[in-house]
Amino acid sequence: SFKKMTTEQIKSRLQTINEALKQNYDNLFPHLFDPVQEIQIQTSSMISLPKYIDHTLLKPNATSKELEKLCQEAKEWNFCAVCVNSSRVSFVVQTLQKIEASNIGLASVIGFPLGASSSASKAFESKQAIEDGATEIDMVINIGQLLDQDYEAVLNDIQAVVRSLSAFSHQPALKVILETAMLSKEQIIDGCILSVIAGAQFVKTCTGFGGGKATVEDVHLMKMVVGSQNRVKASGGIKTKKDAEDLIQAGADRLGTSSGVAIVSDRESTSGY
Repeated sequence: SFKKMTTEQIKSRLQTINEALKQNYDNLFPHLFDPVQEIQIQTSSMISLPKYIDHTLLKPNATSKELEKLCQEAKEWNFCAVCVNSSRVSFVVQTLQKIEASNIGLASVIGFPLGASSSASKAFESKQAIEDGATEIDMVINIGQLLDQDYEAVLNDIQAVVRSLSAFSHQPALKVILETAMLSKEQIIDGCILSVIAGAQFVKTCTGFGGGKATVEDVHLMKMVVGSQNRVKASGGIKTKKDAEDLIQAGADRLGTSSGVAIVSDRESTSGY
């Protein structure tokens, strides 16, 4: 079956990475070795869409006015979180307080959108974002090093951010953006394995700025790799309620989109991301 074949492929990638890193990480992936550990996936009837949505505004020319509107909509529709660039975190915190919506999560992107900045700068940017009031971090993986199969470099890069977040008592969630459209199936598996080993809580599909979009196939594969103890965020090109529901049924635990309002009110979106 497809599932058995994919599980075997994931195990073989895990073995390759174990060997490269000279350590055995099988215990972080119990679902691959124990068929009883079925991966839990939501069904349509259980889905309350707003609670899945990170309401997102990441374009470089986003203005304060647009960010205020983002916060207002997040409050109105009760979205899970808003997602913005790190320089805008403190402004968004103030805006959410002003409109009495501090219960809404706040994700900051890091090393965005290329993922090619230094690990030290990603770590510093993450620390700063949390100090400014972010509750979650969405970092971009080092894509070139992943393609180089330099597993140690990729792991160290994610761990630099994990370490900078471990200084905070409330343990902010870390999502690792893989930029799936630039990766083969095998490289998506590798990126997921390394993210879990590093200690990230989520793997995420796309920046929305690197071409490509979240697909049902990629999300399903990512969920098969990370299992129920870790989560998957689908992002990039999610425009309709049907897109959203299909991705959740494939295994997405969170959706990053700038079309949240169109999705929950079930109309076509004109938005870019």
